[in-house]
Amino acid sequence: MLIAGPTAPAQAVTYGTPTIALSASYLSGAVGATGDPVVNVTVGQSGADASALTVSASASSKASVAGTGDVTVTGAGAVRQLAVTARGRGYTNLTVKVAGLGGKSATKTLYYAASAAVQNPADARYLTGSADASAAVDVGGGYAVVADDESNVLRLYDRSRSGAPVKTWDFSSQLGVSKEVDIEGATRIGNTIYWTGSLGNNKDGEYKAPRNTVFTTTVSGSGSGTQLAYGRSYKKLRDDLVAWDQANGNRYGFAAGTADGEAPKQIDGFNVEGLEFAPGSTTTAYLGFRAPLAPAVPGGKALLVPVTNFDQVLASGAKAVFGAGVELDLGGLAVRDIRKNAAGQYLILAGSGAADDNSDPYALYQWDGVAGHAPVKRADLPTTDPGGWEAIAEVPDLTAAGARVQLVTDSGSADLYGDGTEAKDLTHPEWKKARAAWFTLNP
Repeated sequence: MLIAGPTAPAQAVTYGTPTIALSASYLSGAVGATGDPVVNVTVGQSGADASALTVSASASSKASVAGTGDVTVTGAGAVRQLAVTARGRGYTNLTVKVAGLGGKSATKTLYYAASAAVQNPADARYLTGSADASAAVDVGGGYAVVADDESNVLRLYDRSRSGAPVKTWDFSSQLGVSKEVDIEGATRIGNTIYWTGSLGNNKDGEYKAPRNTVFTTTVSGSGSGTQLAYGRSYKKLRDDLVAWDQANGNRYGFAAGTADGEAPKQIDGFNVEGLEFAPGSTTTAYLGFRAPLAPAVPGGKALLVPVTNFDQVLASGAKAVFGAGVELDLGGLAVRDIRKNAAGQYLILAGSGAADDNSDPYALYQWDGVAGHAPVKRADLPTTDPGGWEAIAEVPDLTAAGARVQLVTDSGSADLYGDGTEAKDLTHPEWKKARAAWFTLNP
């Protein structure tokens, strides 16, 4: 008969120190916002199942911006999602903690910034990574490529969500520039996107050669799968415009507007902000001017100049050929963007030609693209929110009842967080953001 000996004691489990990593250390939200960005929190602990770990967050600085009760953590396993509901405008630090087994824990700091509430927050989305959005091109599936006038980076965003770009491209090396092109306008024909710099002086009235650049990118794929490849560039369009205007009696004052010391964003300055092809054409493109405006343009009208061989300007470097200027009554406002849909319906985003214009009027006008035909106002836009309206993401069917259009702001000069810092000068890209908002057009 065998008699069992004593059972060996179970060996104690040794747990390691938990690990915690944040997908972003800096996060931006907005008071009252819908669908603000979230942060992924990845946790682990040797000797423990990740699902047994607890993740929490607490306010460690300014609870009036976001406190412990304003943080939500969802999900299970190794990756959790942390969302913050902004309580007030400003900055705060949040301590994110993972509590492991064996009484061990680890923490990380999440640096959080919240901007003020805006009108109709349910219709607002925030495109982070850059504050100076200047042009947008639809690429299908609810996505758009957005340009920045403070860099040469093109960013792909999901227009339905707030957050960082899905992809980015910087074609500075292909363009042969080290400074910003000051991209202000863009349009798409087939698989080619045309981009234009402002063509004007910088804000101090100095000529900067990279701004006298237009270029193309070739699109492949669509939606989140969009890819861009560099095409060709042309760097003499400003020179061609000045020579054309001089040959026609200096009607628009382009030579004076581009002179050394002349600021571009003034009534008699020189600054291009819109680009779109003429009705039914793949060769003639309209350049939309933020300046000059009245009295430089007769009758106080906004100005479009047709480039009748725009395709060849980019394809072969041909010298630009121009048609007669198109002068539009936009209620004393200038062109900030111009875009058309597949049906040939044009929408013009109109705003001030001045440099500091966030409090000035903005409006949307419908047009048929034909010189001599008057545009019709479809909406006045709010001016109380930070940033200036700068880009049309996509033109809807303008004959449909309740047609809605999404616009994007250039918020580079806005004080988003109430500390006197302009958004373009913020240290952390995650805190830089432009706002995209939906507006319903009047019948």
